[in-house]
Amino acid sequence: MKVFWIRSGHWVRTIALIFALFFEIWMPLGVIGIGVSQNTNVSSLNPRVLKVGVLFTLDSVIGRSAQPAILAAVDDVNADNSVLPGTKLKLILHDTNCSGFLGTVEAMQMMEDEVVAAIGPQSSGIAHVISHVINELHIPLLSFGATDPTLSALQYPYFVRTTQSDHFQMNAIADMVDYFGWREVIAIFVDDDNGRSGISALSDALAKKRARISYKAAFSPGSPNSVISELLVSINLMESRVYIVHVNPDTGLSVFSLAKKLQMMSSGYVWIATDWLPSFLDSFETNIPDIMNQLQGVVALRHHTPDSDLKKIFVSKWKGLKYKKSSSFNSYALYAYDSVWLAARALDTFLKEGGHIYFSTDPKLRENNGSILHLKSLRVFNGGEQLLQTIKRTNFTGVSGRIQFGDDRNLIHPAYDILNIGGTGIRRIGYWSNYSGLSTIAPENLYTKPLNASRNNHLYSVIWPGEVTSVPRGWVFPHNGKPLQIVVPNRVSYKAFVSKDKNPPGVKGYCIDVFEAALNLLPYPVPRTYILYGDGKDTPEYSNLVYEVSQNKYDAAVGDITIVTNRTKIVDFTQPFMESGLVVVTVVNEEKSSPWAFLRPFTVQMWAVTAIFFIFVGAVVWILEHRTNEEFRGPPRQQLITIFWFSFSTMFFSHKENTVSTLGRLVLIIWLFVVLIINSSYTASLTSILTVQQLTSKIEGIDSLISGTDAIGVQEGSFALNYLINELSIAASRIIKLKNQEEYADALRRGPGNGGVAAIVDELPYVELFLAGTNCIFRTVGQEFTKSGWGFAFQRDSPLAVDLSTAILQLSENGDLQKIHDKWLSRTECSMSLNQVDVNQLSLSSFWGLFLICGIACFIALSIFFFRVLFQYRRFTPETQPEVEDIEPVRTRRLSRTTSFMHFVDKKEAEIKGKLKRKVSENKQASQSSEAHLDSPP
Repeated sequence: MKVFWIRSGHWVRTIALIFALFFEIWMPLGVIGIGVSQNTNVSSLNPRVLKVGVLFTLDSVIGRSAQPAILAAVDDVNADNSVLPGTKLKLILHDTNCSGFLGTVEAMQMMEDEVVAAIGPQSSGIAHVISHVINELHIPLLSFGATDPTLSALQYPYFVRTTQSDHFQMNAIADMVDYFGWREVIAIFVDDDNGRSGISALSDALAKKRARISYKAAFSPGSPNSVISELLVSINLMESRVYIVHVNPDTGLSVFSLAKKLQMMSSGYVWIATDWLPSFLDSFETNIPDIMNQLQGVVALRHHTPDSDLKKIFVSKWKGLKYKKSSSFNSYALYAYDSVWLAARALDTFLKEGGHIYFSTDPKLRENNGSILHLKSLRVFNGGEQLLQTIKRTNFTGVSGRIQFGDDRNLIHPAYDILNIGGTGIRRIGYWSNYSGLSTIAPENLYTKPLNASRNNHLYSVIWPGEVTSVPRGWVFPHNGKPLQIVVPNRVSYKAFVSKDKNPPGVKGYCIDVFEAALNLLPYPVPRTYILYGDGKDTPEYSNLVYEVSQNKYDAAVGDITIVTNRTKIVDFTQPFMESGLVVVTVVNEEKSSPWAFLRPFTVQMWAVTAIFFIFVGAVVWILEHRTNEEFRGPPRQQLITIFWFSFSTMFFSHKENTVSTLGRLVLIIWLFVVLIINSSYTASLTSILTVQQLTSKIEGIDSLISGTDAIGVQEGSFALNYLINELSIAASRIIKLKNQEEYADALRRGPGNGGVAAIVDELPYVELFLAGTNCIFRTVGQEFTKSGWGFAFQRDSPLAVDLSTAILQLSENGDLQKIHDKWLSRTECSMSLNQVDVNQLSLSSFWGLFLICGIACFIALSIFFFRVLFQYRRFTPETQPEVEDIEPVRTRRLSRTTSFMHFVDKKEAEIKGKLKRKVSENKQASQSSEAHLDSPP
C-alpha cells in the first residue's frame, strides 16, 4: 500500500490560493488552459494507480479510530482482484490537526494532487469550506465524520455522507423527550457549524412534539473550564432540568466533570448526550472508573450498526492491525472502512462502464503575471459527475451495515442505540430508527414488518442520576429567587369568586381557595406572588388578561376564567374546576288559574284518541256480547245507548252490564288496564298543574332573543359579549354592559321599554349567585346553549398546568372541591328554571303502546267472532236449493244474501243452535224412513 504524507513546503503558495478563493480575487491577465484538447491527458486503458485523498485529524478520538480502519481497507481493496483489477489505490493522507484553517490548507494541497475522490473530513466546518472547492473541481467527497445536517443541502451536490446525519439523531432525542413527557430542554453545545446546525435540527424536531428548547447554552471551541463552569451555573438557575449535550468527543467530558462538581448529576436532573459520548467511551478497551463515576445516569445515543458476520470478522481483526497505535475503536472506524470500499466499488463500476480518468484546467480560474497563486494547479476531474452518480447508486453490505443512499445523499435506514450509563458499565435500553421509532427490538428485525406493527414506542427502564428509577419531572422552579407571577382579576362584582384581600396573600375567594388547595397537593413547593389586574372600578377584560399571560408578562392567571377556543390557542388551561355555560335570565310572572285547567293534563291529540277508543271498545264489546247476552239486546235505540253508557262507565269502573262471552271478557280486561293507567296519569298531572306555581315569560330562550329586537344585558368583561355578536349575529347596539348584581336586577325590573333589558345572558355560576338574592322573581329560561368551564391559565407548554390538572381531579374525587364550593357559594331555594305548562302535559307518545295493545286485542277478538259466525251461517243455510227459473237479477240475489246474513247475526246464538239441532234431527229421520222404504218388498 502506498501512503503519501504531505509536507508543508508549499504552504505560502497554498495560503495565497485560499485567500484568492475566499475573497474572489480573480486575475484578469491570461487564461491558464484553453480547453480539454490542449491540456488533457486521456488514457484509453485503466490506470495502474488511482489517487484517493484522505483528510481528518489524526490525533483525535475519531482520527485514532478511523486511520487504521482506512489503511486496512486500502490493503483489503488492493488485495481483492474482483475490485479494480490491475489498479491500485494510493492514499494521499492529510492531517487537519484540529484546526479549521490548517484543515482548509491541507484540503487545498490535497486537490493539487489530482485525486479522483476524497474521504473525510471529520469536521463539519472544514467540510463546508472545501465543499465549494469540490463542487468546482468535480471531486466526490465521502465524509465518515461530518454529521452537520445542512451539508445535505442541494448547495453541496458532491458531498456524500457515509455516516448518519444529525438530523436523525435529533429526531431520536425529540422522540425520547416526548416519550418521557418533558416539554422543555436546555441545549449545551459548541458554537460551531456542527453544533449550531445540530441544535437547529433539534429545535425543529421538538416543535413537532409540542416541546421546545428553553435556552441554548453555547460556548466557543476551546473554551476553558472556567467559561463552561459559569455557563453551567447559569443554566442551573433556570427551570428546565433536561440537558442535551452536543459537543465534540475530545473536549466534551469536561462538561460532565464540571457538572459533577456543581452537584448537577444528582436526582432530578436529566442528561442526554449525542453520539460523541459513546464514541469517546468506546475508544477505551475497558471502562475507566473515574470517568464512569462522572457519567452516572446519563443517557446517550450511539450509531447502530447491525451485528453481522462482516462486522464480527472486522472487530476480531482489529487488535492485530499493524497500523493501530492505540486500542481506540468506535463506530467511526466502521464508517471509515466502508467509505474506502464505497470509493473502490464506485471506481470499479465507473471504469467498467467506460469512464476515463483525466483532468482539465478550469477556464474560470485566472491569475496575474508573476502571481504566486498557481491556480492552474487546481484541475477539474472531467469524470467527476459520472463517478458521483455511480457512488449514489452503489449498493452493498459493509461492516457498518447496508450502504445505500437515498435521494438526499444520506444512508437509508438511519438508526441509533440508546444507552444508559450506570455503575461501571453501559447498558442498552432500546433503539431508535426513522422507520420504527423507539423500540426494544433491533431495527433490522423490523424493516420487513408493516409500519404499524413495527412501532411499539417502548424503552427499558432507565437509571437516572442519583440512582433513581422513576422518571424525573424534568423541571423545577428556578433558584434565582423569583416567585411565580400570578395575575388575578380585580372584580367589582361577584366577589365571592375572587376579590382583593387586606390579609396575605392579598386575594381571596372561591377560585383562590381551589388554586391553593391544588398547590398543596403538589409534591413540591411553588413560590408565588399574586398580582391584581384592573383598577377595581370596572371589571377587567378577561381576554386581555389571558393575552398578557401568553406574552410572558405573567406566569399564570387565576380566577373565574372561562375556557374558550380563542384563549386555548395562546395559553394552556388546567382541568376545569367549575362547570359553566351561558344561560338566559329574565323576569317571570305568576300565571293565573284557569277554569279549564282540568283539560291541561292531556294534549288535544291525546284527548281525541282516548275518546275514540272509548267508543270503539264499547262497540267491540257490544258486537261480541249481542248474540249471547240479553243485556246487550233490545231495540236499536236502547242498544246504542248501551254502547255509549258501557264505554264511558268503564272510566270509573262502574259499568253494570255483565259480559258472558270469553272474547268480550278478554277485551274488557285489557281495556280496563288501559283505563287504569290513563286515570292514574291524568290524576298525577292535574295535581301537579293545580299545586305547582306556574310562571310565564314572553322570553322562552336564546332563540327568542335572536329573533327579537329588545335590549340584552351582559356582564362587563365577559366573553358573552363577543359570543353574542360574532357567533349569534346579534347587533352590538342591542347589548348593554352591566357591572354588578344591582344593575342586573334594576335593568330587568325596568324592562326594555324603560331603558332596561328584556333578558340577561351570563354564565351559569354567576346566575346561580345572582338568583340566590332575588326572592325568585327572576328565572332562567330555555337550556344552556354553550358548554364550557373555568380553569387556570398558564403559558404555553407549562408543566405546572399538567400537575395542577391532576391535583384538581384529586380535589374533585376526595370531595374537597365541593366543600370549597359550599363555603363560598350558596344555592337559591327556589327553582332556577321556568316551569313550562307544556312540560306537564301528557301526549300520545307516552301511551301509544297501550292503545296499540288494546287495538290488536279488539281486532283478534272480532276476527275470531266473525269466523265462528260465518261457520254457523254456512251450516244453517241449505246447501242445495230447488231448481227454479232464475229470473231475478244478480244484484238482487247478493242483497238478499247479505240481508239474510245480517238477520242471522242479529239472532240469538241459543236460538240458532236450537234450530240447527232440530234440522239435524229431521235430516236423520228422513234418512231412516228412506232406507226403510227401500228395504220393503214391492
